[in-house]
Amino acid sequence: MHPREPLHRRNGKIRAREVRVIDENKEQLGVMSLNEALRLAQAKDLDLVEVVPQAIPPVCRIVNYGKLLYEEAKRETHTRSTAGLMKEIQISPVIDRHDLATKRDHAIQFLCDDMKVRIKLRFRGRQKAHKEIGFQVVNQFIQDVAAYGRVDAPPKMLGDRDLNAVISPLPRNKRAKNPREASPEPTAEVPVSEAPA
Repeated sequence: MHPREPLHRRNGKIRAREVRVIDENKEQLGVMSLNEALRLAQAKDLDLVEVVPQAIPPVCRIVNYGKLLYEEAKRETHTRSTAGLMKEIQISPVIDRHDLATKRDHAIQFLCDDMKVRIKLRFRGRQKAHKEIGFQVVNQFIQDVAAYGRVDAPPKMLGDRDLNAVISPLPRNKRAKNPREASPEPTAEVPVSEAPA
């Protein structure tokens, strides 16, 4: 079995005679000889790591190599973990106004993290006779998060008990910025008194 190729050339493995150096504070130090850059890194007890090998001259950073790998892995994991994920939020036709606001805030947070949100409203017992109330609740929910996401298709029934809608996040440049400040209060209270017992 062959040893795995390292992600970056570093220290004595760098082949270029001259390199463009960025220090540990991400400040550009300019172009210098490889020996000079190595001495600078050693003086700071850090590594010289080639981060852009195809550039002329190659770009190297003075950095703790372990920390660099950790940052890259963390970035990659975050991108992988949020891409294409969907979160589900369950509500009911007779949900309390404050509970609805909490669920809405969770949905906004998920949308801001680039995740899709499935709204699932389940009718129980005699609530099935008044499905219009459930549609009213889901449509209000969709309206309240409209600054962060758009519904993929109008809410629809799955079977005779579940009302579903999927909301996709808006592109970052079209999305409201601060969820805490920009989120609207629910604009209409759900008519609980009309809901069947």
